[in-house]
Amino acid sequence: MKEQMHLAAQYLAAAGISFLDKKADDSHTNLGFNIKNGTLETHVLSENGDQLCLNYNDFSLQWKSKTGTVSFDLDGATHQDVLSWLADTSKAHLGKEYRYNLHYDLPYSINNSYVFQLKSTEELQELVQLRTMAQLSLEQINKDFGKNADIRIWPHHFDTGIYSQLLNNDIYLGLGLAIPDSLSDYHYLYISGYKENNTINPSHFSPLKKGEWKTDGFKGAILPALNVTEANAVDFFKEAINQYK
Repeated sequence: MKEQMHLAAQYLAAAGISFLDKKADDSHTNLGFNIKNGTLETHVLSENGDQLCLNYNDFSLQWKSKTGTVSFDLDGATHQDVLSWLADTSKAHLGKEYRYNLHYDLPYSINNSYVFQLKSTEELQELVQLRTMAQLSLEQINKDFGKNADIRIWPHHFDTGIYSQLLNNDIYLGLGLAIPDSLSDYHYLYISGYKENNTINPSHFSPLKKGEWKTDGFKGAILPALNVTEANAVDFFKEAINQYK
């Protein structure tokens, strides 16, 4: 289900590309996470409050606006089915053409005959719990450090993260939740620091109580998110953040 949700999130990214002004940092494509509804959401696409959403709880796409919500069940639908629904729905609500035209590559491909399948509701619930844990822990970090950094999901790498000068110095910190990759076979929390556009090498930092510092390739700290609570995540982030002072 991890791959399918990553692929399905690209429909939301494409909506940002289709209907919003382009931003140099690609932030017009990034997504929010609604804990209450268990949904990924685009930025607002119109004055009528139009948003395209991806629902973890029932594996559906939702087009939401001030006039109501229409849903599309992904289970059993092909990529072409989804594109047809999005074309019709965007035309009806915005009077504009939806285009699925991504400017980045994903680690897996999709074609018109690709079929979405709801293989495991349990895995979907695990995924939504991970997103919820990440969202709440980053909200707490914002609160504890007196910041209001945007917590967003970037559709390319599909990580939940913030990027901010949390310590009020000249160091920017990127932290959040990443999907499995070469660093971890499981979702993991991460943090890395940047000064004058260069990544800070943490080789001189003290070992962490939870997680570990990485210095080869990725330079920062990671903690596999196995049985990690919101409190565990906040502790990990804070311990690592304080070493960037």
